[in-house]
Amino acid sequence: MSAQRKTSIAVVFGGRSVEHDVSIVTAHQIMRAFDKDRYDAAPVYIDREGRWFTGEPLLELNAFKNEVQSLAGVVQVVLSPAVQHHGLIVNPTPSGLLAKSAVKRIDVVFPAIHGTHGEDGTLQGLLELADIPYVGCGVLASAIANHKAMTKTVLRGSGIPVVDSVNFTRSEWLANPEEVIARVRSALQYPLFVKPATLGSSIGIGRAADDAMLRAYIDLAAGFDEHLLAESAVENAVEINCSVLGMGSDMQASVLEQPVSWQEFLTYEEKYLRGGEGMKSAERIIPAPLTPALTEHVQQLALSAFRAIGGRGIARIDFLVQPDAGVIFLNEINTMPGSLSFYLWRETGLSQSALVDRLVQVARDAYAEKRRNTYNYQTSLVALTAERGLKGMKK
Repeated sequence: MSAQRKTSIAVVFGGRSVEHDVSIVTAHQIMRAFDKDRYDAAPVYIDREGRWFTGEPLLELNAFKNEVQSLAGVVQVVLSPAVQHHGLIVNPTPSGLLAKSAVKRIDVVFPAIHGTHGEDGTLQGLLELADIPYVGCGVLASAIANHKAMTKTVLRGSGIPVVDSVNFTRSEWLANPEEVIARVRSALQYPLFVKPATLGSSIGIGRAADDAMLRAYIDLAAGFDEHLLAESAVENAVEINCSVLGMGSDMQASVLEQPVSWQEFLTYEEKYLRGGEGMKSAERIIPAPLTPALTEHVQQLALSAFRAIGGRGIARIDFLVQPDAGVIFLNEINTMPGSLSFYLWRETGLSQSALVDRLVQVARDAYAEKRRNTYNYQTSLVALTAERGLKGMKK
């Protein structure tokens, strides 16, 4: 009796994103979690210039100290959008007499890129064209969740409480900064936060207490994104995070956590640099010290929000909570959470291996649902148009 074929997983990470380094750590935690008897998890690394690579050396974190293309065993690849390839083209530009390209078929892609060019729907669009099942949110949900202003618009429409904000663009700021300041001042009161609309990991965020700080932090944020927002600071609030897992009606919420910060918001350094293993090593209180009723309310809001954006797979949803008043605001939806929120699901009773296994199954379920759609719809329109001629065009 032949052994069962392993499922081929391509874990895609790195990318042209300011969260590049965070992605490397998350991807290695994901690859370590797979049961090696059932899965063949291959690293697919996108460097800071957008070049794609794979190879055994990329399974080691030490490989990323220098340029990976110089490492023996590392080869350049591209993910083909052609349905017939269903995977990677290895050595896409062969050079030398004996060099040639090859195709490595992939069963499921596991995107592990945070932020731009990976968590924002762009990579998901490529995978839709390639017709390969992939872990996590689809194009629309990824794009919505990655854009803080759009997230607020969708959630408000679903009755989910979010913090008041003012949205503007970098071009508006550069053309007329006084008008932008006036808009912010007329709608919000200090203190307030300035944020790039499409970044995570607290990069480019500043807390402004006056006009001078507001200008400085808008200048900072404008260096990272063309879409910006200012939002009210929620006083006397604690950050509470909840992860959600699943698809459609089959979703569950994790236990809650309260990150511990010595700043007024959780910085990149606190999230990732203090313990050396990404979000997994950050300081936190689990379960969060909320009443059972407030805990359940946060969990239900998390599930409702994920459904509102059409999410699937996994997310970490961050809230600002005033425990004494029982007030809750949804702050952010992360569709590729740092460290995959392993630590929250462990406390919920799900191992790392079981979590990635569940995510692969959700990806396959979503793909099966997609395959129910009709894409090949043939008519006589082209032949009739060729016979009659294009409207408005003279022969």
